[in-house]
Amino acid sequence: MTIEHGISERFFELPSSGFAQIMKTAGEDRKVISLGPGEPDFTTPKHIIRFAKKKLDQGYTHYSPPQGRLDLREAIAKKLKKDNKIYVSPDEIIVTCGSQEALFLATLTLVDPTEKIIVPNPGFLAYIPMIESVSGTQLSVPLLEEDGFELNPDKVEELIDNRTQVLLINTPGNPTGRILKKKTLEELADIVIEHDLKVFSDEAYEKFVYDNKKHISIGSLNGMKKHVLTFQSFSKTYAMPGWRVGYAAGPKDIIQCMTRMHLYCGLCSPTISQLAALEALRRNQKCVRDMKKEYDRRRKLVIKRLRQIPGITCSVPEGAFYVFPNIKSFGVTSFKFTDSLLKKAKVLVVPGTEFGKHGEGYIRISYATSYEKIKIAFNRIEKMIRELIS
Repeated sequence: MTIEHGISERFFELPSSGFAQIMKTAGEDRKVISLGPGEPDFTTPKHIIRFAKKKLDQGYTHYSPPQGRLDLREAIAKKLKKDNKIYVSPDEIIVTCGSQEALFLATLTLVDPTEKIIVPNPGFLAYIPMIESVSGTQLSVPLLEEDGFELNPDKVEELIDNRTQVLLINTPGNPTGRILKKKTLEELADIVIEHDLKVFSDEAYEKFVYDNKKHISIGSLNGMKKHVLTFQSFSKTYAMPGWRVGYAAGPKDIIQCMTRMHLYCGLCSPTISQLAALEALRRNQKCVRDMKKEYDRRRKLVIKRLRQIPGITCSVPEGAFYVFPNIKSFGVTSFKFTDSLLKKAKVLVVPGTEFGKHGEGYIRISYATSYEKIKIAFNRIEKMIRELIS
């Protein structure tokens, strides 16, 4: 990239990534099968699309309030009560352009320069740049395979000082697919209360949990209402990533400040998207159950095939639509392994280092890709690795 103008230091402090070039190469080669997507491969359910078309014809093409439409916030409040045991009023909810914008607004609202946010590592790749872009300080808690990628409360507490403002958690987790246990959440809640912290609870994959596991929102635990901002999204649950609609729920004063910040940022989530989200919540949830069932079918296939490939080990993911296999036995970096897969097997995966330094030695494989494509991709991967070690 050639820079000719006075670009801010903030831009140059963003983490570098060679993976962008890998993705560019993959996009130019039609033979490549991508196991990299961070979005559903399903199309938005037809009843939601039909409803949105109808509303467009009726002229719903104007701004919505910065906090979000009242009818949608009322529906979200009902959803949170029923599904998450979180009791909030519509005034304690803000609707945003996806949950990522809500996270950014919350960070702008609660974190001053040099103040600290504790984040999981490996974790969603936008967390650290989000914090650093507001001149905050990120403190990484390593998620270790030997611990099942569970967040360790003792390690969290070790990082807390008088500049620590927020603990950010993600369950089900990206990239690990791990669901935080209730015991872990309870221990974290005790720490948060003791040190008077805020929690950002990113629950974008809440509806995709498997093997009879249960997603628990930390905001539902006793004494946590004033400490927790819960972030959820329509992008994953209803296959609506392009609609850009998500939300945050939490203490009223924080939501009010985020709303004022929203006025000078994105202003509002698209009105038509909010109406589509309202329809999604109001109608039968069979479409969500059907997607979950198909993801689980693919998950089982991916786990089975990984176990058949020499040199790769993998803990079983409990949620989301990712697996995070260990490739350390091959003696190369995650980036080099990913590059080799692309060049030799024509399969795209994501190097673990895209999710933080503790992702080294791992790759992320997404099963938000058709079952048939997954089978073909793993035939190629297994063939390449068996040739490599023979």
